[in-house]
Amino acid sequence: MKARIPKHREFVIQFPENYEKSEECWGKLQQIMGKSVYTESFIEDNEEKVKALQQEYDFTYTIELR
Repeated sequence: MKARIPKHREFVIQFPENYEKSEECWGKLQQIMGKSVYTESFIEDNEEKVKALQQEYDFTYTIELR
């Protein structure tokens, strides 16, 4: 028996160690993402919003294929 498990892409968010505003930023990131993480184009739909939030908060991100 074979089962195909599709690959998917993820935003991987990293905050500096002991960053005080990580919880605040994480809440805003979750609002941006919403239910869109289940769509095929969620990276394309949200990357500009994530970049804008990155300017306000001190975090880095990568997009990884899983």
